[in-house]
Amino acid sequence: MKPRVSLLGCGRMGSRMARRWLQAGFHVTVWNRDREKAVVLANEGATVASETSEAMGAADVLVAMLSDGPVVEEVIFESGARAGLVPGSVLIDMSSIRPGLARDHAKRLKEMGVDYLDAPVSGGTSGAEQGTLAIMCGGDGTVVDRCRPVFDPLGKVTHVGPHGSGQLTKLCNQVIVATTIGAVAEALLLAQAGGAIPEAMLEALRGGFADSRILREHGQRMVARDWRPGGITRYQVKDLIAAEEVATEEGVSLPILDQIKDLFASLQEHDGGDLDHSALFLELERLNLPQRVGDCPDQI
Repeated sequence: MKPRVSLLGCGRMGSRMARRWLQAGFHVTVWNRDREKAVVLANEGATVASETSEAMGAADVLVAMLSDGPVVEEVIFESGARAGLVPGSVLIDMSSIRPGLARDHAKRLKEMGVDYLDAPVSGGTSGAEQGTLAIMCGGDGTVVDRCRPVFDPLGKVTHVGPHGSGQLTKLCNQVIVATTIGAVAEALLLAQAGGAIPEAMLEALRGGFADSRILREHGQRMVARDWRPGGITRYQVKDLIAAEEVATEEGVSLPILDQIKDLFASLQEHDGGDLDHSALFLELERLNLPQRVGDCPDQI
């Protein structure tokens, strides 16, 4: 018998995850601060909870997919929701929060008899929709195995260590994503400035050592000037700041991270916070005026 799943957070990622569970035959209860986002899922078979405590009480496995650590803290521990937590249940936090906060949440929930996993994801809205997310899971391995039926409709789960390790791995992911976006953007600008055709440069690199999903997908976004959000810049900035702070705590010098974080922060300051993170390209163009790739209008 499939476990009952309750989802807190029906935004761009959460709504797509809920649909994957519904399609797989799970009983799904949903809650969102903006109730209308949850009500949309009722038409597809979900039960809508009016209160967080109601959602929690209806679940064997509770999943949080919220915007950041302070929101997770508020929803789980400060809004009255904790009254609905049932001893023996599992809370999986698939939001992106700081590793230290994840460890704190694990400790507090254990005292309440609730198991906890931190399991952030990578793959964006397309990965959530297609069930191909990379899921990085920190916590007790036996609890991870117990929850595999919940993870399976969403993508591939990997147990990466104790509590907080999932969030740490997500920060590593964000460092790689951010620096690769920056490298692709710089390569496109160099191709444009030197007289090569940017689109042809991207095609020529496919299959070589420079090839990557970011080269293919975000490179195409850049030449098409499509900045409509998938991965949002302000969330990228949040995660890079968190990675920088963890590096400082651990005594690790990461100069490339420092530079790419500053570029993304500057993009956010220039009204790019709600654009797709591939829009870092706009910040590099701004630094290289009058260079501009493509004749397409910007899509935002």
